[in-house]
Amino acid sequence: MDLSVVIPLYNEEESISELTEWIERVCVSANISFEIIIIDDGSSDSSWERISELAAARKFIRGIRFRRNYGKAAALHTGFGQAAGDVVITMDADLQDSPGEIPELIRMIKEDGYDLVSGWKKKRYDPFIKRYTSRIYNGTARLASGIRLHDFNCGLKAYRNDVVKSIEVYGEMHRYIPILAREAGFLNIGEKIVEHHPRKYGDTKYGPGRFVKGYLDLLTVGFITRFGKNPMHLFGSLGTVMFLIGFIMAACLGIRKLVFVSRGLRAPLVTDSAYFYIALTVMIIGSILFLTGFLGELINRTSTERNHYLLKDKVNL
Repeated sequence: MDLSVVIPLYNEEESISELTEWIERVCVSANISFEIIIIDDGSSDSSWERISELAAARKFIRGIRFRRNYGKAAALHTGFGQAAGDVVITMDADLQDSPGEIPELIRMIKEDGYDLVSGWKKKRYDPFIKRYTSRIYNGTARLASGIRLHDFNCGLKAYRNDVVKSIEVYGEMHRYIPILAREAGFLNIGEKIVEHHPRKYGDTKYGPGRFVKGYLDLLTVGFITRFGKNPMHLFGSLGTVMFLIGFIMAACLGIRKLVFVSRGLRAPLVTDSAYFYIALTVMIIGSILFLTGFLGELINRTSTERNHYLLKDKVNL
């Protein structure tokens, strides 16, 4: 099979029929063998009834329904697990992503050799606040990750099948799939300017809280990708540096007292100095950080994933 289209969905009963018909027209005209996997993320409207009707009428449509709303990342992870196509394309169900981009995205994966191609909504039909907070967020993500993408959170993306089978998307990490893919060893990441349409039905599902969550998730994914397998490298280093700083401060106070005593002068009490308590606090914090890294290593040692490595090729095995 050439293509799996994975569509996470939440309360989009008006648009799902039109979207699947649009995908079908594009794929049939381009002679692409395909399947559509729709994940209903606990919708409270009649989305599931529409999906069931579509799946009964068209065998290439498959539906999965969550008992409650788990979020877009959970829906994508579930869809990725079911995808059988050589190329996997994700898109939102609100008709703002154009299925007309599908043939070119497949060509970029199969012929140009990209592991992942991310859409770039260069001209966006979104509210002012959403557009400009997105620019700030994407600029920060580029700076932090080193991946030169303009739109990390674009729902329209294409992947080689082994990419989606090799990464784990959870929480709200769907925003940072390119970073997770690169960490898994898929380095050929491209970008394509894609057509963006105004929302035709319903209201946006994203509120202002997404902006804050995006930065928190960026910190999380940055830590996991760099120190997930060796937390001691971060916490141990910080703890050691802080302990040494505190120890040097305390030692300076002690040396100062010895100098006073050696000269027969009345030496002030070490505990009378505020620096003594600062030094003590810094040493305690350093010790706690070091122990945090040590405990992280112990927990990591019991992980079933600790010796899980992705293979690219094998010969005579």
